[in-house]
Amino acid sequence: MEAAYETLQDAAGLSQLSSTVEDVFASGDLPRAAETLANMRHCLSAVGEVAEFANVRKQLEVLEDRLDSMVQPRLTDALTNRKVDVAKDMRSILITIGRFKSLEVHYTKVHLKTIKKLWEEFDLRQQASKLANEKNEMQKLPTSHNSQSNRSTFSFSSWLPSFYDELLLYLEQEWKWCSQAFPEDYRTLVPKLLIETMTVIGQSFVSRANLATGDVIPETKALSKGVLDILSADLPKGVKVQSKHLDALIELHNMTGSFARNIQHLFSNADLKVLLDTMKSIYLPYESFKQRYGQMERVVLSSEIAGLDLRGVTFSRFVGVHGVELSEAVRRMEESIPQVIILLEMAVERCINFTGGSEADELILVLDDIMLQYISALQEILKALRTLCGVDSADGVGPKKDLGADRKDGTSHARKTDFLSSEEEWSFVQATLQILTVADSLSSRSSVFEATLRATLARVNTNLSLSVFGSSIDQNRLHIVTDEKSGEFSSVGRAALDMAALRLVDVPDKARKLFNLLEQSKDPRFHALPLTSSRVTAFADAVNELVYDVLISKARQQFNDLSRLPVWSSVDEPSAFPLPHFSASPQPYVISVGEYLLTLPQQLEPLAEGISNNDANGDEAQFFATEWMFKVAEGAAALYMEQLRGIQYLTDRGAQQLSVDIEYLNSVLHALSMPPPPVLATFHTCLSTPRDQLKDLVKSSDSQLDLPTANLVCKMRRVNLDQ
Repeated sequence: MEAAYETLQDAAGLSQLSSTVEDVFASGDLPRAAETLANMRHCLSAVGEVAEFANVRKQLEVLEDRLDSMVQPRLTDALTNRKVDVAKDMRSILITIGRFKSLEVHYTKVHLKTIKKLWEEFDLRQQASKLANEKNEMQKLPTSHNSQSNRSTFSFSSWLPSFYDELLLYLEQEWKWCSQAFPEDYRTLVPKLLIETMTVIGQSFVSRANLATGDVIPETKALSKGVLDILSADLPKGVKVQSKHLDALIELHNMTGSFARNIQHLFSNADLKVLLDTMKSIYLPYESFKQRYGQMERVVLSSEIAGLDLRGVTFSRFVGVHGVELSEAVRRMEESIPQVIILLEMAVERCINFTGGSEADELILVLDDIMLQYISALQEILKALRTLCGVDSADGVGPKKDLGADRKDGTSHARKTDFLSSEEEWSFVQATLQILTVADSLSSRSSVFEATLRATLARVNTNLSLSVFGSSIDQNRLHIVTDEKSGEFSSVGRAALDMAALRLVDVPDKARKLFNLLEQSKDPRFHALPLTSSRVTAFADAVNELVYDVLISKARQQFNDLSRLPVWSSVDEPSAFPLPHFSASPQPYVISVGEYLLTLPQQLEPLAEGISNNDANGDEAQFFATEWMFKVAEGAAALYMEQLRGIQYLTDRGAQQLSVDIEYLNSVLHALSMPPPPVLATFHTCLSTPRDQLKDLVKSSDSQLDLPTANLVCKMRRVNLDQ
């Protein structure tokens, strides 16, 4: 009953207030009017949904709007002229009638006009500069060149810092004044003013930033286009994003980063969510660029790789100049490797500076693809070098190799060294050996870069080591804003990383993908560039194949058609007079190969020295050179044995001559500290044995012969083992 009595009282009071409210408004007493409307609202809530008071409810809403409109002019005057007491009174009135939102909206509306004027100043100055230049051009004054210079220096990037400075000063003044006028609300009012400002100027900011990136390149500046236009294929074919475009964008981003840190300091005691929303709004204009970062970086790097002059010369068909061309091509290939690594390192730096690592997953894909593009270019040069070196025909068809093994029918495309002097030939070999340093440099530098990239991913993981999912999100966000310890990154990098984490909060799927990658990077077995790793190995194999083919080509040429030499089937010519017998001498073909093999260690010394200079382990470098010497010697021996197996018939004179040839080659192998292969030793033993004693030798259990080879020699010398 007591509650019913109070309700009746409220109903009676509501009727009285409704009948007298117009008089209150007529008095001009706004605080009293606000109190009256508040009482009416209270009474209405007490009586509930009663039909007879429906009109009063509608009347109340109209009256609240009316009072709100009466407050606004006074509030505008108070905000504009810094009238603290009046502003407090107007706030109190709006709070009384539940219209705090109106205070926020009106506060933002009043100050947004001033801030927009600051922003529009750029267009005004740019237009004035344009008109001045046009006037100078029309008058053809001598100062027109200076005017052009002034126009080129007046850019968005040069103007933006001053805008940020003026905006920061304006917000600092508002923060201080609002803390007096609205002590309970200033932590919300001023940040929301900035948020609304960035929302209003956002599209214009994107447009100006886009054009600013184009201004750094004359080609895009003349077209008044920027990176977004290039990516959307809105420009003539051939106009591509360049690193200067990205550098200009990052420069703008760094300016914004400085402003963001100042705002973070100014709003440090604001509500956390408000502060985070504010920081997001500051960086929002760059989001359209960041979402296309991978595409931009891919175009930049692809263009830079394509611009490398790897070959440097046009390969000639004249044999005498091949050595020079080969050396020049190898030199350019080797010099390009550190250049490419620098380009990749710069891309990583751009990713960190611009996206804070939030686009690291896209960067990894781009780097891997770009390295494949580069290695493919090296492989194309390698194919051309194979033709130049004579180990492949122009159509790309040539002998295949098996390291340490012989080759069949491989001389059809052999290099014709008959036209080369000894000095030219060794110059050619030296140039070929230098290709090994290309493969070694590519392998070592790519490995170091990949290790550095893993370390960078680890640092990004440390800075973003927070979960952007689930209930812990607020705690993580707190860490993002307050943590100032970010390892080796610069202050701009810290701001970027903070924003990277904020971006990931809003895109959980992307965040999950990125964090999976960052977690995998902790594993030492993780390949940041998996395709590159396998392609580098394939390139090294191709280089080894080319070098081997060139080094063995001397032996291949000299041993060509060795099995069909007429000397093997020759006999002593009959004579009427007794002639003295002379010992046979090694034939020119084997002497040529032997001298080549004996000189090879000297040719490998510069290679070993070059590797030892780059590698602290000199023993390993020496082993590397020795390994190549043995590889070529073994290959030459294998080629020789294959030709020997093709001999159909040996006379005693032919056997004697071949025995001498083999003995010479065996002595060369011994001089190189390489024992002759058992097959070659068997050939020598069986050929140096008189024909009538060969059968007993082969059947002797004490002999250490290679029986298939011994049987073959018997067949060549027409010795029947079955009789």
